[in-house]
Amino acid sequence: MTKSFSFGLLTASMLALSTGAAFADYELNILHINDFHSRIESINKFDSTCSVEEEGKKECFGGAARLKTAIEQRRQALSGKNVLLLNAGDNFQGSLFYTTYKGAAEAEFLNLMKFDAMTVGNHEFDDSEDGLATFLDKVQFPVVTANVKATAASKLGDRIKPSLVLDVAGQKIGIVGAVTNDTAELSSPGPNVTIADDVQSITAAVQDLKGQGVNKIIALTHVGYPRDLALIAKIPDVDVVVGGHSHSLLSNTDPKAEGPYPTMVDNPGGYKVPVVQAASYSKYLGDLVVNFDDSGVVKDAKGDPILIDSTFTPDPAVIARIAELAKPIEELRKKVIGSSESPIEGDRKVCRVKECSMGNLVADAMLDRTKNQGVTIAVQNGGGLRASIDGGEVTQGEVITVLPFQNTLATFETTGADVVKALENGVSQIDQGAGRFPQVAGLKFAFDQSKPVGSRVGDVQVKEGDNFAPIDPAKTYKVATNNFMRAGGDGYSIFKEGKNAYDYGPDLADVTAEYVAAHSPYKPYTDGRVTELAQAAPAPSASEPAPAAPAAPAPSAEPSPAPAAPAPSTEPAPAAPAPATPAPATEPAPAPAASAPAATTPSTHVIAAGDTFWDLAVTFYGDGTMWRKLSDANGKPNPRHLTVGKEIEVPAR
Repeated sequence: MTKSFSFGLLTASMLALSTGAAFADYELNILHINDFHSRIESINKFDSTCSVEEEGKKECFGGAARLKTAIEQRRQALSGKNVLLLNAGDNFQGSLFYTTYKGAAEAEFLNLMKFDAMTVGNHEFDDSEDGLATFLDKVQFPVVTANVKATAASKLGDRIKPSLVLDVAGQKIGIVGAVTNDTAELSSPGPNVTIADDVQSITAAVQDLKGQGVNKIIALTHVGYPRDLALIAKIPDVDVVVGGHSHSLLSNTDPKAEGPYPTMVDNPGGYKVPVVQAASYSKYLGDLVVNFDDSGVVKDAKGDPILIDSTFTPDPAVIARIAELAKPIEELRKKVIGSSESPIEGDRKVCRVKECSMGNLVADAMLDRTKNQGVTIAVQNGGGLRASIDGGEVTQGEVITVLPFQNTLATFETTGADVVKALENGVSQIDQGAGRFPQVAGLKFAFDQSKPVGSRVGDVQVKEGDNFAPIDPAKTYKVATNNFMRAGGDGYSIFKEGKNAYDYGPDLADVTAEYVAAHSPYKPYTDGRVTELAQAAPAPSASEPAPAAPAAPAPSAEPSPAPAAPAPSTEPAPAAPAPATPAPATEPAPAPAASAPAATTPSTHVIAAGDTFWDLAVTFYGDGTMWRKLSDANGKPNPRHLTVGKEIEVPAR
């Protein structure tokens, strides 16, 4: 294992060794969240605001009050150890709290949790630099993002640093941040902010830290799990990557995980880099333990995300403050606008890769609202759909949670050829789960993901009366979309060239709510308007690999590759981990060696930070799938809530 060192540091190390100094390994505990998305109140299994009834049934997750409790409990359990709490961005956008308070509420609650550092996410720019500047005025922790370049005219000033150095028990820990390169497409940073290349910016910042004698460096990124694996973890002298943006659940016990936690990546320097992410919406708290040798090289890393479920009692002071802030928006949120016969699927893992019932609802609503203007096609980006809605009564608040961006309806005219180009853009990053995937109305199309980008779409048909006809490349069609896409957002630059463009005006959430009301009880559906011709995904490129497909769950686990209503139970039983190789250059946690101890006699073990039943089964039995033997012998405790310091029984194999 090699890392680059300055001559001065080497000399100092050699002198220390020559005088008999002994070096000890350094353990760092990293707690982390990402993609909080204004989930200040707890959420239900649909990622929408949890009801009083659901709270009573212990069916709620996350929320600021419950997350604060979880963080405090972990800090207490790790008392006397070296601990960092990191935030990988996208705290804005996703609930009526952001719509009402524009980042002030998020800042207040994040301050209570006492983060050590944060990087900005693309959604931090949704209200241009103005909204982020207001947030920066209020936060009491440093914000680091190396590739955010603000001009002298920017309201951001110099408050976003490329990096920082934290002293943790006498050791220098460097933190380098980065936000996704396409932030200008995904959000609205404005003319005074430029987003530079993430790899180049991190590389420069890391070398600056090395010059300061820092040999333990964490990349705190909001660029997505695939890019973290392919590029960020391979930057020279990066030791750990704590990421966000792709909402990736990494886990050693959840069959739906995108990869193991941590995912170990080979750095060209000859050492391995742990990469972690903790899903989204405050549902999980990442919990990583990293051991460094005296040269700052990672010797080992372990952990698993903690599910923030009903076993965590919400902080009462935070609950009271949330209730106070909720008063101005309560009347709007509770307004019942209709009902739905069954859940309306809006999960990002569905709506970003295929037709979903929420996409059909929103696109149908857009088309219905503009049909008297001659509009025949509607296109909505899947990434603009932020939650599902359960069956039964539908409130205005639920609709706003699904469509929180205050985007407005927009119309324009374009040719059939350009419609096809737009659809090609929509499926161009499907392997990355990008938000540009098109949910449509008034047309149907097929795509083949195995084909090269730009030639995946075929059989595009437009509805004419009660029938469909092949799209005419030369014909002009009237299209409805949202103002974000019409302005070129999510890569839809072709829409900017549309003729007779008109930002029609009504909020997309209001348009959708009115449609539900007019068709209540609404019946969610899909009808094959988007068809995938080939299931095989193309090989990942060097710069943007596809996220890992999770391994098949153990036979005893109930498979759910694409649940209509993804709903982790409050007490999830771990199944076989998902150590499917996420990218060719990565190496998941190694399989147990044949010579692993067999635990022929009963023994005991004291739970340490980062321990999981799976890892302990590998240690004691040489077989992770035997984790249930440990669980059964110790009263079947929640596998995500193993108590550090507690002695457990290890039965003989």
